[in-house]
Amino acid sequence: MRPPAPATRALAACAVLALALAGCGAPGEDDGPSVTLGYFPTLTHAPALVGVETGAYADALGEGVAFDTRVFNAGPDAINAVFSGEVDVALVGPNPAVNGWAQSEGQALHIIAGAASGGAGLVAAEGIEGVDDLRGGTVASPQLGNTQDVALRWFARERGWDTDAAGGGELSILPQTPAEIVNALELGEIDGAWVPEPHLSRLLTETGAHLLVDEADTWSGGAFVTAHLIAGTAFLQDHPDLAEDLLRGHIDTVDWINGHPEQVRAAVDDHLEAITGSRLSPEVTEAAFGRIDFTVDPVAPSLYTGAERAEAVGLLDPVDLTGIYALDTLNAILAEDGRDPVSVLEG
Repeated sequence: MRPPAPATRALAACAVLALALAGCGAPGEDDGPSVTLGYFPTLTHAPALVGVETGAYADALGEGVAFDTRVFNAGPDAINAVFSGEVDVALVGPNPAVNGWAQSEGQALHIIAGAASGGAGLVAAEGIEGVDDLRGGTVASPQLGNTQDVALRWFARERGWDTDAAGGGELSILPQTPAEIVNALELGEIDGAWVPEPHLSRLLTETGAHLLVDEADTWSGGAFVTAHLIAGTAFLQDHPDLAEDLLRGHIDTVDWINGHPEQVRAAVDDHLEAITGSRLSPEVTEAAFGRIDFTVDPVAPSLYTGAERAEAVGLLDPVDLTGIYALDTLNAILAEDGRDPVSVLEG
């Protein structure tokens, strides 16, 4: 989702802010307190899948607090739900969070914790032996302007290849749904795809494709944010106690994920089947989890760098990200357990 042009941004920001402040899913005098969480049916959102499936979030909020969920398939939809107050907190990727921050001129949301790092890369079809073989070819991404789309366009830019939003240039980038990408690779209609898990592992196990670039190898230290927890500004301001309780449930869930790999895979598969009607194969689940690190650290440097790259490839207007992180509550909880705080250097 590209931010509105400068001439219309102020009007859009006013509308967004009004919705965010008026529509927060806040406790009502008659219905009692409530919290609604948004997330995607994808493995990089495993903290939400597991936290909802096991009841960890609901337990952290306690009796008397209604806990509800909304499942989304695209970042812009989740951000719009935060804007309108339909959801209070949500797991999203870095680009949707940055775009939402830009649209609301820093008013509607904040990043309050990390969720996942890693788990994305460039998969190539049979016959593509090296990166240079892709020049003049077609590579898919999940959505124009999403996190993987930006990564792919930056990757091409670093090699001096022209790309454009219409699929032209020396590397044609074609936004497709994961199902379309699988079919297109099998039919030889595309030469590769830059995708997150579990779609990356699905392509490797189901299409005969191979991993050409692990995105972790393109980042210093191998860490880069693929999912983090955001919250509506009004929710944070009006209900800091609920935000803190939910954060405690989130931290506990991430810790449990890292300590119980076998049980985590079962919980994720059960929850995915409940919301999508299908399960991933054990091979896909095991391979995908091997490429994802679950952490409450939002890996802030990669967010700032990703925003700069989105600007460079023409998918984001310049934006000041100062203040996008609100990590005081997270760090206070970590300090209670004697754990190191998460450090954020403003971009």
